[in-house]
Amino acid sequence: MKALRPLFEAARDLTPIVLVILFFQELVLKQPIPNMEGILVGMLLVLIGLALFVRGLEIGLFPLGESMAFAFAKKGNVMWLLLFAFLLGFGTTVAEPALIAVAGKAAQVAAQAGVIDSTQAAMDAYANGLRMTVALSVGIAIVLGVLRILKGWPLHFCIIGGYFIVVVMTYFAPPEIIGIAYDSGGVTTSTITVPLVTALGVGLASSIRGRNPMLDGFGLIAFASLVPMIFVMVFGIVTT
Repeated sequence: MKALRPLFEAARDLTPIVLVILFFQELVLKQPIPNMEGILVGMLLVLIGLALFVRGLEIGLFPLGESMAFAFAKKGNVMWLLLFAFLLGFGTTVAEPALIAVAGKAAQVAAQAGVIDSTQAAMDAYANGLRMTVALSVGIAIVLGVLRILKGWPLHFCIIGGYFIVVVMTYFAPPEIIGIAYDSGGVTTSTITVPLVTALGVGLASSIRGRNPMLDGFGLIAFASLVPMIFVMVFGIVTT
C-alpha cells in the first residue's frame, strides 16, 4: 500500500479538476464528452506522471537542493554559493518551455503592432532578447534571495520595496511591454526551478545559526517572480 500512496494522492489532487469538467460538460453545456477513450487514457497518463513527478521530488530534487545548501554553508565560501544560485536561476529559466512560448508570441504581437520589424530575424532577436533578460533577472533574483537569508533581511520589506519599484516602472515603461512583463513573472518558476530553489533556501536557512527555516527558508520563489517584471520593463524601455 505504501508504494501506491503517490497514486492515491495524485488521484485525490486530480479529482476536483475532473468534477469541474464533468459538471460543466454534463449540466451546463449538456453535451457528451468528445473522444472519451482518449481522454481516459490521457487522464491515466497524467495520474501516473504526476505521481512519479511528486515522488521524484521527494527522493531526488529536494534532498539534492538541501544537501548542496549544507555543503556550501560548510565550505564557507559565499562567492561559490552566489555563483551557484545565479547559474541555477539562469540555467533553469532560459530553457523553460513556457518562457519560450511567451517570448515567441510576444515577438509576433510586437511585429504585428509595428514595434519591431516584421521579419523573422527581428522577431527571433526580440524573443531571444526577452528570454535572456528574464533568465538573467531570475539568476539575480535567486542571488538576492540567498543574500537575504545570509544577511537576515526581513522578507516583507524586500517584497514591498520590489513591488514599489514595479509600480514606478509601470508608469515609465511602454504600454505594450507591461502585460508581457507581468506575465514574465509567472512563467519563470518551472517544475525544476521551484523544488531546487525551495530546497536550497530551506537547507541554507537550516544550516546557518540564528536562521529559522520556516521564516527565512522560503521566499526565494517570490524574488524569482518579482525581479523579472522589473527587468522586462527595462528591456521594453531600451528596445523601443
